Parts: sequence; structure tokens; C-alpha cells
Amino acid sequence: MRRALLVLSAALAGCASAGGAPSPSPASLEGPYDLVIEGGRVVDGTGNPWFYGDVAVIGERIARVAPAGMLAHAPAKRRIDAHGMVVAPGFIDIQAQSVGELVNGDSRVISMTTQGVTTMIFGEGETPAPTNDKVIPMYADADGADSTEQRIMAGFQGPHGFGNWLEEMQHHRASVNFGSFIGAATVRAYAKGMAEGPATPAELDTMRAVVRRAMQDGAFGVGSALIYPPGSYASTQELVEEAKAMAPYGGVYITHMRSEGDRLLEAVDEALTIGREGGVPVEIYHLKAAGVSNWPKARQVVAKIDSARAAGQDVAADQYAYTAGANGLSSCIPPWAHADGKLLERLGDPTTRAKIKTDMTQVESSWENLCLGATPANVEVLGFHEDSLKQFEGRRLSDIAQALHTDWADALINLTIAEHNRLGQILFIASDSNVAMQIQQPWMKFGTDAEGLDPDSAQGMTHPRSYGNYPRVLGRFVREQHVLRLEDAIRKMTWAVAERLSIHDRGMIHEGMHADIVVFDPNTIIDHATYENPHQLSTGMEHVLVNGVEVVTDGTSTGAKPGEIVRGPGYVQR
Repeated sequence: MRRALLVLSAALAGCASAGGAPSPSPASLEGPYDLVIEGGRVVDGTGNPWFYGDVAVIGERIARVAPAGMLAHAPAKRRIDAHGMVVAPGFIDIQAQSVGELVNGDSRVISMTTQGVTTMIFGEGETPAPTNDKVIPMYADADGADSTEQRIMAGFQGPHGFGNWLEEMQHHRASVNFGSFIGAATVRAYAKGMAEGPATPAELDTMRAVVRRAMQDGAFGVGSALIYPPGSYASTQELVEEAKAMAPYGGVYITHMRSEGDRLLEAVDEALTIGREGGVPVEIYHLKAAGVSNWPKARQVVAKIDSARAAGQDVAADQYAYTAGANGLSSCIPPWAHADGKLLERLGDPTTRAKIKTDMTQVESSWENLCLGATPANVEVLGFHEDSLKQFEGRRLSDIAQALHTDWADALINLTIAEHNRLGQILFIASDSNVAMQIQQPWMKFGTDAEGLDPDSAQGMTHPRSYGNYPRVLGRFVREQHVLRLEDAIRKMTWAVAERLSIHDRGMIHEGMHADIVVFDPNTIIDHATYENPHQLSTGMEHVLVNGVEVVTDGTSTGAKPGEIVRGPGYVQR
């Protein structure tokens, strides 16, 4: 808490995030106010006990926090009656996946704002910036046609490509704030393309330079995803060198580890090594033990993290509140087959295809095959575009294989070819008891690992976490199961993330902070999205403010887009 108070003092002294407005002057604290939220149970984000209070906003900042009733007669343009409600900081999603929506899509991200998300942090594995001729093929359509993403990415070249990407999202405007890590796969591709093999000394120099420039542009650190090519081609030492490059800028190494299954403990050791030798904090994305045989390892991982922290290493984690994960269906194809962007070409060659299938079905292998870890009966396939195949949307891989009169591996390969490697999957791999156990750890945070959608226009299936992650925590794990105190849950969604990323003026209800605020009914907040019927908004989130502007009113998106760039501590203004 001492660190929080020191940081808060800096914020109140006017130490706003880059590009932000200064804290209100003392005179402005008397009003008139743009908005007063009155009579709610204020949960300030620090983990402290709630209190009844009034919260006043001027512009994009919190101007006054007072005991309930004190601002009852203060002049205000608008009032929100929060009696019976919880007033808390807006939720900071440390693992958001709405890059496409914020660059050129529906940047209202309704399924997220109605959960209470006010800030999205990107960067798991790859980012669309910075880019060059070696990076763009990572985003190429399988048929070779230029995609919208490729055309946009052409503007993210040059020494400040990462910063240009952030500014492009600002230009497009969004209902949420946004920032990002730089993707480790992007760093590697910038220097080496989609090729396998160790980086040469010259390529390592390029990688270090790319990381340094991104940190100066406002990246929070380096984010890796070590089961997806080309990120999976990176060695531990390569990632250590990237960590060393970001260390002087206050960067964090955040990782989807090399294994969440059979080599889970070894993967944790690798992450700790990268942080220790690179001199940076470590954050583990969506911590889980994948596959029934690995479920007992969850407590071993917790013990390993506790031990590392006790020894003085800064390591923590985040998770979503579900037992199923999601990624691309072709992640169940061995990494070597993806090299140089030639996956479909290799699948089309009978000899190479036979070797790929052998690797896919080999239980003891050197790579993480979650289709085996989950078993094909627990793999739900989604994202079909071809009319002849849409009948399989949301069906299990084993069921699809049976319908096609083939085995699961050939079915997966055939579908990948037919759909030009565009399919996704939901994998049922974790246990309810481990999810609940992990939620209680003091160093755990929450993230969605999902994109924001509009249920009125969304098509196909998706993971329910896109709609329900935070209300699921508050409704099921806090209210119904009493797994977590309300104050602790809010801290893990807000100030714990802000502090980890050195965002000093968000994530807390306090005078001078940005007015990212949620107002929800603790008795009714709940998720409704399911795996079978995912496009259902959560309920109970009544009001959401981003920079003092209501993006959700009475549970409905307003369409307002007041979001701002949020940058890391190494940002150097150009």
C-alpha cells in the first residue's frame, strides 16, 4: 500500500499519463461539476473496504470523492443515483484482443464496455506494428490476397511504427482507452521473418533496436506467445536479450508460456529465467494447467510462483474465469509446418502432409498440441466461412471427423485447407476447482483474452469470455460462491493492473485520477453468454464512464468514443 500512496501522490502532483490533462486545481474541486455519482458503495480499487460516498467529475478527471450526501446540493450538470450500487474504477483488461476493431472495425466494443472494461491492453505474441516487408506476411491471407490489415499496416513502418499504430487507433476513435505491449513474434519477424532457427548476432541487434524504439513509443514491455509460429521459434536467450533491451524503460515481460500442459512447470521456469536474466518483472498470461493429467500441477505452479516471489523475484499472473481456452485451429499442427508462411503449401503435398499428421498424433512430442491435451471430443471448431462447411460451426472436432468419415487429424487438416487457415477453436482443458483456487491468489489479475463484439451483428460462434468475463467473476465467484471478497476482485481488475503497468492515473477512485468509472448492481450483475449461445450481453453493469464520458448508460451502449492512448513508463514524446 505504501507504493500505491507514493504513486498516488505523484498523480495528484500532476504526474498524468503521457498526453493526459493535468489534475484539477483546488478551486475546481468546489464545483460546479459535470457529473455527480451519489450514494453508492465506493470500492476504490486498492483493496480497502468499501464506503458510502459521492464521486464528482469535472472534464475527464475525478474532482471530488466525499462521504455520501456531502455533494447532494453541489451544482452539477448531471447526477447518477447510485444508491444500492457499487461505484468502482473501470476495469483494465490486461489481455485484450480487439486490435482489428480499434484499427478499422466497430470500436464501440459493446460486449466489453457492458462488462465494465474501460481500458484494453494488447500485445499477446504479435502486434501489427512496427512492420516491414518481413512482418506483413504474418498477416497475409492464405490465398495471397492483400487484406485490409495489410494495407493499414503499411503505415506502421519506420522507426516509430509502433507509435503510429497507437495513433491510428486514436484517429479511428474508440469507446475504451488502449495501449499495448510489443509482440515478441513481431520483433522476431521484423528481423528474421517466418524462418526457423536461432537469430544471428545482426538479427539480435535489430530485435533489440525494435524493442527499444517501441518502448520509447509507449509499449509496456514485450509480450510473447510461445506456442504460435514464429514466436515459438524464439529461444530463451533471444527473449532474454529482448528483456534486457526493455529493462531501462520499465518494461514487463508478459508471456503465453511455451507450455500449459505436459511441460507446464518447465515453461514457468523458462519465464522466470527470462525475467531474472533480463532484469524485468514477469507476468504470465491466462495461467492454467491444461489437460486432466496436468490438473494437479496447478498447485505446484502456485507454489513455484510463491517461492520465486519469496526469493525476491517479481512474478505474477492473470487469468480468465472459464475452464476453456481458445485459439486458432491450426495451432494443433506442428510449428515447423508453419515456417516461412508455407503451411497450406505443405499440407497440399502428400508426403509432407503424412509427416505433419504423424507429428500431430504423437503423444510424446517436443511441441504443445492442445488438441491432444484436450482430446478431440473437447475441441469446439468455429469460424467457418464456406457455405458447405457452416453446418459444422460450434461442433466438436471428433463429431466433425465422424461426419466426414475420417479421423480427427485428417479432418483438421482438410478443414484448415478448405477454410484457408481461418478457423478457430475452443478447448475445454482446465478444471473448475483450479480456476477458483487461482482466483484467490494475491498476485492474480483478470483479463479476457477476447475481442469486443456487437451481439446484433456478430456472426458465428465465439468464446463467452467476450461477453461475460468480469460479470462472471463478480456474480458467480464473489456473490454466489464467496470465493473472493468484492474489494479484492475489484483490485485485481483495476489498480493491480494499473500498478503492474505503471499507469499512475487510472485504476483507482481518487481525486485527480482519470474518470474511468463503473456503476453496477452487486445483487444482479451476472454473465449470460454460454459456449452454445455466446452472443448475450451481461447484465447489472448500469453505467460506464471513460474519461468522464458515459459509454454505457442504464446498461446500454451510448456509442460515445472518448478513449485515449495509454502508454508505458518509457514513453518519450516526439
